[in-house]
Formats: sequence, C-alpha cells, structure tokens
Amino acid sequence: MLKLESLVTFVAVIESGSISEACRRLGVSKSVISERLTELERSLGARLIQRTTRRMTLTEDGQAFLLRARKIVGDVSDAEAEISERRGQLVGPLRISGPVSFGYLHLCPAIYPFLKKHPGIELSLDLDDRFVDVEADGYDAVIRHGQIRESWLVAIRLAPSRRVLVASPAYLAAHGVPRTLSDLASHRAILYTNRVSDWRFESGRDVVSVTPLRALRVNNGLIMRDAALAGMGLTLLPTFLVYKEIRKRALRIVDVGLEPERAEIHLTYPKAQQPSAKLRALIDHLKKAFGDPPYWETSKTKQRKAAAS
Repeated sequence: MLKLESLVTFVAVIESGSISEACRRLGVSKSVISERLTELERSLGARLIQRTTRRMTLTEDGQAFLLRARKIVGDVSDAEAEISERRGQLVGPLRISGPVSFGYLHLCPAIYPFLKKHPGIELSLDLDDRFVDVEADGYDAVIRHGQIRESWLVAIRLAPSRRVLVASPAYLAAHGVPRTLSDLASHRAILYTNRVSDWRFESGRDVVSVTPLRALRVNNGLIMRDAALAGMGLTLLPTFLVYKEIRKRALRIVDVGLEPERAEIHLTYPKAQQPSAKLRALIDHLKKAFGDPPYWETSKTKQRKAAAS
C-alpha cells in the first residue's frame, strides 16, 4: 500500500532537485527522506531514482510515475484547499512560472500584497525565459508574454503589451535616426536569443519582417535595455521594460512608419485542469494590479512627442 507521505517526498525531491533542498521544504531529516524513497521503491517494485554522489536522475519508471504522483499529491492538496475555501480561506501550495524580466519588474511586486492578504498560500514562483510546459513541469499556471498557440491551454489575458523600437540619444546622434524599415539595415541591433530574432511590424493585416544587423544577442530583456542605454544599438522591447527610460528621455522611440507587432501577457493553464480558488483569486488580483491599460503604458501622443523631440 503506497503511503501519501512517500509520494509527497518523491515529488518534493524531484521538484527541489536535491535531497537537502527537499529536507528544508518538508522540514524532515535526510534519513527520513531516504527511508520514504526506499519504502516507495520497495512498494512499487521498481527503481525510481538513480542516485550517485553528485546527482540524481529519474529512471524510465521514475519518469512515468512522476506524472501520476504529481497528480495524486495535487488532488489531495486541492481537496484540502477546497475544505478551507468553504470556510472562506485560501490556503495551500500554488506553483507559478513566469518570464524573468517581467517577473522581476512587475509580477513580483504585484504578488507581494496578494500573499500578505492570503498568508495561508504557499507560493512557488519560478522565473524562466525558456518555454515552460505547464502540465509536464508540474505548474498550476504559467505566465507568458506573446501568442499562445497551444489549443489545449486556457489563456487568460492579464494585460495588453506593446513593443517599441528604442535607442539611446547618443547612439542616434552618432549613427542617425532611421525613418523607414529599409533604413534599419544599416543599424546595429540588440537581439533576443530566446525567439526568432527578426523584427516584426504590422502593415494592415499583414506582418512585415526585418532582419537587422546583429550587434549583440542576449537572453534577457533587462540586459537588452541596459545595452541600449549604453549606446550599443537599436532594440525592440515591450513597453513594460522601457517606459521609465522613455519618460526620462534616456531612450527614444524610433518611428519607422509601422507599428511593431503587438503582444499580450497571459496566464495559462491546461483546459483539463479546473482552476483552484487560489488561482482564480490571483488572476483577479493581477488584472487589477496591472490595470487596463496597464500602468506602464504611455499614450501614443506622449510617445510620439518623445520620439520627435
């Protein structure tokens, strides 16, 4: 007979990445963790984790069992949370993933008041700019910036987002201000490595792509912003990363006659997964915290003036 505590321990070890971290997460000793894992493998008659002095890896049986174990542990947590919710409380674990720059600048500051209001929620927030599979990686929800193409996901819009082409006044003074898409070919660009590096602009119902001259490629929006401030070249970034720099005139918006392709900030979760009361409350909180239009958005008139000055 499988014990729930053994399943919880197995999932905690894998999600934590080490036995030491799982000990801190569960509040038990290493010997207790080892005993529970050994008991679980004995009950199943299969080796789940290959352990060496330096690392742990899931066996083939362990990979198959992990999906089931996560679901069982999640269902039990949801059941406990449902009882608390009936009493007007939001409690229990909530695991979210989001992009690094947006998470640092906007998501985390918005979440802190939410956690103060609901101290019974145990939030795990992982910031990662790479593609995250909400179901396979065991998250309750994933926040994404951009299009959601997976038909099996529910996508809740948290806020609209616009991209702008920006450069420092010093760079534009030294290299000139591009006025058309064709002018961009002679300019140096700071590009994002985690997606197609072409710059995309809206032309009616069509999208026009531009392949700029690469000056720097990085996988983080904050570094791209800082590189633009340092005069390294032009860069295409969402307004939530550069709105303060635009208002301070540290960066100028470059108008080439077409608007960059728009995007949206979504919270996603699987259609097969019923969102918990905790998640629904977080969605409502984030929508109010960001606003519509979001607080980082400036009016087109202000942006045009900043671009022209």
